Amino acid sequence: MRVTIAEVARRARVSKTTVSRVLNNKADVDAATAIRVREVIAATGYIPSAGAVGLARGVTRTVGMLVPGLTWPWMGEVLQGVADVVESKGYGLLLSTANRGADSLGEFSRQVSAKAFDGLLLVEPPDAVRHLRVLHDSGLPVVVIDDRGRRPAFPSVGTDNRQGGAAAARHLLATGRTRFATVTGPHDFGCTADRLNGFNEAVLDAGLTLDPRLIIEGDFTSESGEAAIRQLLETGPEFDAVFAHNDLTAAGVLAGLRKAGRAVPEDVAVVGFDDIPLAAHTQPPLTTIRQPLRQMGETAAGLLLDRLAGAPAPDGPLIVPTELVVRESTQETVSVADSGTLRDESPT
Repeated sequence: MRVTIAEVARRARVSKTTVSRVLNNKADVDAATAIRVREVIAATGYIPSAGAVGLARGVTRTVGMLVPGLTWPWMGEVLQGVADVVESKGYGLLLSTANRGADSLGEFSRQVSAKAFDGLLLVEPPDAVRHLRVLHDSGLPVVVIDDRGRRPAFPSVGTDNRQGGAAAARHLLATGRTRFATVTGPHDFGCTADRLNGFNEAVLDAGLTLDPRLIIEGDFTSESGEAAIRQLLETGPEFDAVFAHNDLTAAGVLAGLRKAGRAVPEDVAVVGFDDIPLAAHTQPPLTTIRQPLRQMGETAAGLLLDRLAGAPAPDGPLIVPTELVVRESTQETVSVADSGTLRDESPT
């Protein structure tokens, strides 16, 4: 049976707080007591837990992480990046989800009240920013991953959505496409505006314009991508390219085009955003803008641990660059100079 701090305290005839103070080398424990406690520790083989070591420090050496849910296609990569950094620094990771709405957030609030972790990493769930701003203002270090462009009052790590949208447009222009349809994310997400604005700016730079009739709002699901294609084919002008604001939407776009008898990329080229594992296995494989998801998790975790160590918050969001990944849904390749960072995975 594992020896507990309570057993060490009983044998040494001191409180658990005193044992923790000895473990933390506090100077306010007299020498004789400290020696007695250390002798008991050596005799029992006691291994202190992170909580015991942190009791006198007022810290848990645990990082909390609140995510909307674990079914998001890119969540695993972000989590792995966070875990790699947190574990390498000797911290634990306490993961919570908000998939049950108010009940989940209520349970999370109880963990905060119990001081179960020292700082929080947040992949923003709906309607939580106001509550978390109060926590941050009261002293809880908070770092947001993928802030959806809302620019909260606390530090955040995101991806360069505007640059990614521009890279998608430049690539499609380089393949000779001139009539662009776009299936966006929800209009109230900042990343939707950034991706659309970047795409539009690159199209304008080429002397072309986007037809507003070819801009359809989606919701980041494959169903919305397929529905957008049905709408475009029924009511919209002709188009020879589609920029979907995430890969799930792009997969729906591909399915809709296939059902309509439109060949990809011969009739219509398609570009997505994210580079989730699905993107390499669609029919045809999807050209997309890669978000460096693991790097985002690593960067956010490092930023939070720096804040816990007393480092000042950065002046603004930390932005990591995107990368154009070319596959068969656009077929043609472009130079690095035209696209920014380019990874060519099209067949030779």
